[in-house]
Amino acid sequence: MTSPDQDPSEQHHVYATDAEKILHHHTVLPQTRLSRGLDTLLVGIGKTTAWLWLLVVGVIIWSVVGRYAFGQGSVTLEEWQWHIAGAAWLLGLGYTLTTDDHVRVDVIHEHLSLKAQGRIELAGILLLLLPFLCISLYEMAPYALSSFTQGETSQAPAGLSHRWVLKAIVALSFALLIVAALSRLTRVTALLFGFPRPLVDDSTKEEAS
Repeated sequence: MTSPDQDPSEQHHVYATDAEKILHHHTVLPQTRLSRGLDTLLVGIGKTTAWLWLLVVGVIIWSVVGRYAFGQGSVTLEEWQWHIAGAAWLLGLGYTLTTDDHVRVDVIHEHLSLKAQGRIELAGILLLLLPFLCISLYEMAPYALSSFTQGETSQAPAGLSHRWVLKAIVALSFALLIVAALSRLTRVTALLFGFPRPLVDDSTKEEAS
């Protein structure tokens, strides 16, 4: 409780602190040496891939101008649009898991303690996420290889060749998600069991002091 004479900014700080103790919208997990390296890689891939969306916009504008200003539609440009957009979306999946910015549809999760959230994360990664990703990669890798060996091309007239590239990106996206899941798994075990040994960054030291 706060007194009526207490400074409003101090009251806000108290209320914010109490809210943080009750609600955990993101499970705050400690970093490990392995997870920091893997996360750096995945974040770099995600940020680099984000530039592909500018390329998508450019191709769309080019296609629209060509169709309505010059009356020249292009199947090639249309396929480039969804090929690039698909690659950008797929390669960004690992980034969303690493930064914990994917959609969570769970109103109970945020009210639990950090340890309880960690136990849910552990069960979800081991029993649901990793098995699904491994099965998906197992199925997609031969699918992309078959497309490559057959020299698969677009069935549309004037469509793109090398269709195996996009299918390989699908397989690669699952591989990156597996890396992201393993990184997060090490952070969960560091929280729950202290292994691998969690790293203490400067912000954590300031909070502890």
